Amino acid sequence: MSKKNGKALKSLATADRDAILKNAASKVRDYVSLLEEQIEQLSAIGLALSKEKDMPILLEMILEEAKRITNCDGRTLYMMEDDEQLKFEIVRTDSLNFHMGGTSGEEVPFYPVKLYLEDGKSNHSMIAAYAGLTGETINIPDAYKAEGFDFSGTKMFDEKTGYRSTSFLTVPLKNHLDEIIGVIQLLNAQDPGTGKVIPFSEDA
Repeated sequence: MSKKNGKALKSLATADRDAILKNAASKVRDYVSLLEEQIEQLSAIGLALSKEKDMPILLEMILEEAKRITNCDGRTLYMMEDDEQLKFEIVRTDSLNFHMGGTSGEEVPFYPVKLYLEDGKSNHSMIAAYAGLTGETINIPDAYKAEGFDFSGTKMFDEKTGYRSTSFLTVPLKNHLDEIIGVIQLLNAQDPGTGKVIPFSEDA
């Protein structure tokens, strides 16, 4: 190997090392920033849980944090009622400028979701009821292709508004005793770069 080639390789190795170190340092800074942001958000919610007396504000904070994490367009919060129903507490869809319940001061006009059918059987056809009864998280990539759940109400809403409800992530909301007190349903995850509707991450 000539001295010229040796110097070139040494220079390349140094450049590679510097680039790798620079990239690693950048990734560490990004990771630390992300952790700090998440801790700050969770701390804010934890503080609200202990001090916030205004329940609509608290519930909306929880829902908006779920939106931030998943980058979704729509979200609904259902709360469990004593008569075995899930009441619509907050409904929001950004692209439709749609905000009812919570801090909006506007009542949600939708009927509650019944957890049990008239014959006493569990209502497993409605995805929110299923999550509320079983405690399972349900991830639906495309409601129009999904089987096993009744999305007829969703499709009627889409027909009236021109919206296209596609991906759903439905998560049971539990208290400190691990009791299900409600359900969070997120709608239409979006690609951060393009805004295109995509399925929710399996890790969400």
